[in-house]
Amino acid sequence: MKTTLLQKYQPLWIGLAMLVVLPFAMEAIGLTVNTASVIVLLAIATMGLNLLVGYTGLHSFGHSLWFGVGGYAAALAQLNWFPNQIIAPILIAMTVSALGGAVIGFLILRRRGVYFALLTLALVALSYTIAFRWTDVTGGEDGLGGLSRGSIGSISLDDSLNYYTFVACIGALVLFFMVRLLRSPFGQVIVAIRENQLRASFQGYDIQRYKLISFTLSAMITGLAGSLSGFEHYLVSAESTSVALSGEMLAMVVIGGMNHILGPAIGVVFYIVFRELFSIWTSNWLLYFGLIFVGFVIFAPGGIAGIYAQVRNWLKPPAEETAAMSRRKIYEGLPLPEFLRPAPRIGPVLEVNGIVKKFGGFTAVDKVSLDVHSGQIHALIGPNGAGKTTTFNLISGMFQPDQGSVRLSQKDISGLPPHKISENGLARSFQITNLHEGVSIYENLRLSVQAKHPGRFNIWRDIDSYEAVHGETAELAKFLGLEGIEDIMGGDLSYGGQRLVDLGIALASKPQILLLDEPLAGLAAAERERVTSLVRRMAENIPVLIVEHDLDRVLSLSHQVTVMNQGEVLMSGSPAEVRAHSKVQEIYTGSGTPAVVGRSREAKGEQPVLLEVKDINTFYGKSHILNDACLNIRKGEIVALLGRNGAGKSTLLKTLAGLVPAASGNIRFDGQDLETLSAPDIARLGVGYVPQGRGIFSGMSVEENLALGRLARKTDNADGVVWSEERIYEMFPRLKERAKTSADLLSGGEQQMLAVARALSGNVKLLLLDEPFEGLAPAIVEELFTVFDRLRLELPILIVEHNLDLVLALSDRVFALERGAVFHEGPATALLTDIDYRKEILWL
Repeated sequence: MKTTLLQKYQPLWIGLAMLVVLPFAMEAIGLTVNTASVIVLLAIATMGLNLLVGYTGLHSFGHSLWFGVGGYAAALAQLNWFPNQIIAPILIAMTVSALGGAVIGFLILRRRGVYFALLTLALVALSYTIAFRWTDVTGGEDGLGGLSRGSIGSISLDDSLNYYTFVACIGALVLFFMVRLLRSPFGQVIVAIRENQLRASFQGYDIQRYKLISFTLSAMITGLAGSLSGFEHYLVSAESTSVALSGEMLAMVVIGGMNHILGPAIGVVFYIVFRELFSIWTSNWLLYFGLIFVGFVIFAPGGIAGIYAQVRNWLKPPAEETAAMSRRKIYEGLPLPEFLRPAPRIGPVLEVNGIVKKFGGFTAVDKVSLDVHSGQIHALIGPNGAGKTTTFNLISGMFQPDQGSVRLSQKDISGLPPHKISENGLARSFQITNLHEGVSIYENLRLSVQAKHPGRFNIWRDIDSYEAVHGETAELAKFLGLEGIEDIMGGDLSYGGQRLVDLGIALASKPQILLLDEPLAGLAAAERERVTSLVRRMAENIPVLIVEHDLDRVLSLSHQVTVMNQGEVLMSGSPAEVRAHSKVQEIYTGSGTPAVVGRSREAKGEQPVLLEVKDINTFYGKSHILNDACLNIRKGEIVALLGRNGAGKSTLLKTLAGLVPAASGNIRFDGQDLETLSAPDIARLGVGYVPQGRGIFSGMSVEENLALGRLARKTDNADGVVWSEERIYEMFPRLKERAKTSADLLSGGEQQMLAVARALSGNVKLLLLDEPFEGLAPAIVEELFTVFDRLRLELPILIVEHNLDLVLALSDRVFALERGAVFHEGPATALLTDIDYRKEILWL
């Protein structure tokens, strides 16, 4: 979204004002102009570090390496080649730091997370040892002294105020560069990398290249600060490359605010003033600073800049809003925007020939072949664990096939990285929504549009100047039905809204073919109709390969269907041929909704109320999500919570589980109030929660996931239902077969079974299920349906599910939400059997 000139450069105006006031402020509190110079040069250094840590998401524990390299490079240049000069040595320091950053970055950016951080720590420790011991070059422990600040024309920089002015001008230029950088296409991409590196790569961005440029610029800026520090003190010593200085720089960034351009400068001022004033009173000032640092990390991770934003919102609260999805404008029947239509083709666009993928001794995909032709919707279906998503991953470049080939428009793309495949015209959505949650809907879409623009690497031009990119983004948002809510953060959307944005991100990259992985999963009926219509309109110009478990809908959409089972292609044919195939019916489609047996308890009369929810209000930021919501659940029943996407269903479950605090209202559970309790305390009281998306611990085995479910809860069966490991394996024999398998290698159905089993591994009195049938094959749905039906005999269940026929067949009673308020309560049977009544009540 476009901004005004004042908004664009607000950090620069504030920074310039701070630079003017700083020397006078230092003298006013008994410090010197030299202290002001130190503050500015450290602010430059930490702005360089913040480019890496705060904006690119790379955590460096050794950034003083570049501070020292810049200082030594400037000192050696002046002492050996440019006596009494300052500009040339500074430029050499920046050049040396940039070249060193490029080389070191090329080597260590191959590692991520803690490994990258440890490599930076090891490098700064090594550099300190070299600087301390290489006496002939660095001066050893005495350092390199005898430096001169020189002069600029007739202005001597030996004067403290003159040197401060010189450093402040450089600081202002660095701040101006940072503002331009972060408002450039390059700056927008590195923020996207910080938010979701995987998604950025599938949008067509060369992640390693962007990170290397960011690392190099960060090293250069910090090296510039190091050179200024050397001339400030007329000396460069090994301390400038110490681990201690790296830690202090990182602490300044954290205390000031990592995700704010002026945060590091604020942190430097706080650190220097605290050190200079507090050290007068005690030699243990660093201990107290450490305690303050820990306090910021725990209670104010946004730093001082974040505290300011919180205070501003407290003094002037933002206007209250309803749920985000309710504000959007929907234009039915819009054609696919012109800029997204590829040139017409005849014949296959995508050709997959005999691809194979093995994980250890397990063959996930075995000699799979399929073709997708222009103008065609090709469905890829099969039971959970058949290898469909793995096939998508092999086609799109997440994994490289062990054998076989993938051709896109006659070009072999086998083994190419995701960004190269995206450049060639293949885009995909994900089974689990995958977007940049910390940026707006508009930015999510614009990043994909921008990825095909020649200026995507530009580090100077303002993003608002790309009129074509903004025009295409706005047109796409209108086509998707997202107009009016473009400013909402991706993470603040309902699951259905995130599904729509995920689809839009893939579409915005102007693909020749689109791969959609369960685009209808988790959507309410009305939204399913809209997305189905969107897919049809897209397929008129862009061929689609789709994985989807809504069998009736996907078969009505598709022109060609490929069925997979156990990693192999079982058959390919028309939708009619697939429906009639006996083997497909046996392994995949199942026999329909099972008979309900658990309602036999109804004959025993109405059961006592276990959970009573009264007038609950919940907010996400300024959005009012739950609005005086009320419901109750009795023992021995299954209650369905229904409503459109964004109505507040998942938020209500999270509020009951303690994951989202209630602003007001009362939650009474088994004689106790829950609204003030934390999520762990609520879990220990007997509320089991299975989140949408399953929430398994992917790096742990099935056994370890189940063990964690028992770890912090009672398992004596004295106060609630608990499933022993034997019973879990009896109910879900697949989990027993894969007990030693890492949870992230399980199929979607097996992961859902594991999530339910883990929730029931400790004493549970009430089970909360959020979309338990989402993304599951019909046969697996039948299996879980039967488990839940029988489970009601032991404990009540509150379930959110968009498959109305299924959830109404399972449930005893229904509560329906709209804009966070309950507008209907009643028996499920009436809604199940009377479709007209269902439409009247639920509008679905």
